[in-house]
Amino acid sequence: MGTMAAVTEAAERAGAVSFTELAARRRGPLRRFFRSRPLAMDWLVAAAYLLLSAPGAVATALAGEPVALALVLLIGAVLLLRRRRPVAVLAAATVLELLLIILQPTSQSATSSMWFALYAVAASRPTRFALAAAAAASLPPMAAFALFLPQLLARAGIPPAVAAELSSTELGYAGWVVAGFIAAANLIATGIGSMVRRDRLHEDEVARWAAEHARFASATERTRIARDMHDVVAHSLSVMIALSDGAAVVVRKDPERAGQVLEKLSATGRTALADMRRVLGVLRGDDAPAAPLEPLQGDGQLAGLIEGFRAAGLPLRMVVSGPELPQDATFRLTVYRIIQESLTNVLRYARGVTRVEVALEREGARVLVRVADDGRGQVPAASLGAGQGITGMRERAAIYHGRVDCGPGTHGGREGWIVEATLYWPGEDGDGTRT
Repeated sequence: MGTMAAVTEAAERAGAVSFTELAARRRGPLRRFFRSRPLAMDWLVAAAYLLLSAPGAVATALAGEPVALALVLLIGAVLLLRRRRPVAVLAAATVLELLLIILQPTSQSATSSMWFALYAVAASRPTRFALAAAAAASLPPMAAFALFLPQLLARAGIPPAVAAELSSTELGYAGWVVAGFIAAANLIATGIGSMVRRDRLHEDEVARWAAEHARFASATERTRIARDMHDVVAHSLSVMIALSDGAAVVVRKDPERAGQVLEKLSATGRTALADMRRVLGVLRGDDAPAAPLEPLQGDGQLAGLIEGFRAAGLPLRMVVSGPELPQDATFRLTVYRIIQESLTNVLRYARGVTRVEVALEREGARVLVRVADDGRGQVPAASLGAGQGITGMRERAAIYHGRVDCGPGTHGGREGWIVEATLYWPGEDGDGTRT
């Protein structure tokens, strides 16, 4: 009971954990570092803002306006809270930036703090809300430049005569140009934040799909194991007990007959042991279980697996040729898990994938499974993680007198990775002869 509970818990965790790991691998080392250390990113954002704004604020302070430098430092401190209070930080940044515009309208970093605040809002709120917040935050500084640029320049110390001359020649559209730049910059920051939010929601959706798929698969697998255990244990042991009792009865009267019964007993025991190993094989621990454990019941299960990997981002194409697979559930489970493990390795290790092809071909007793991709970054089998995934595929193939070959190859005109598994179904010809 304890073992089954552990298997259930591991299966339900496997999907979410594995896809979370895959998403982390695809982010790259720098993004993984800051994703795992959000406080470091907050300080980096504040430092970037100060790097942009502090020189102008220092110059303004030296000219007799120390308030500008104080406002810049205050905005930098406020930005440290952008992840926890994005909307409040955006409101504060808008007000403080408006005050800075009044004090130093010629600053090249005007409204730069709003970019970081708008990104944080868009990354944590729905797109409509983010666009509304961007419009509300952008209007005050846009109006200040578009409608009051001459007055702001005069407030900054430009002589009125110069301001008036500029107003008549160059300031006619300058204020509107600055306002347009503010609108465009704020819209870009909002768009980037919305794209990041969309990607995060996609990752969460894939993780939820994996967790639910694993949970339902775990329940199905428990039922299958219970059924198989009942069939193997109850039937085989009952037959073995009956045979042993019969041998004990006839051993004195008919030793030759008793020998035949004992041979049958031995054969039944060997068959039961083989079946038991297959049933209990799913309980063997894996460091990184790839996904569901249930055997294939039809084309729909394999189609669901393919669609799941497509949702995770693989450009998949599947080709099936020849007769339908044998109805044996264990054989179908072997095919299912080989395809599953191969596609999981593509997700984990390949980079720049533009094409993945899964080919399933049956010709007589031979079943060929081929998974090929054109990505970069896959490494020899001995170096893939702990090597248990490929070892597991080879063990499953060996049950059906097959083999698994994997390594670099050419696919779609590009160097990639190919996994080929050949299995033989002994029931095809009745005598187990391979073709």
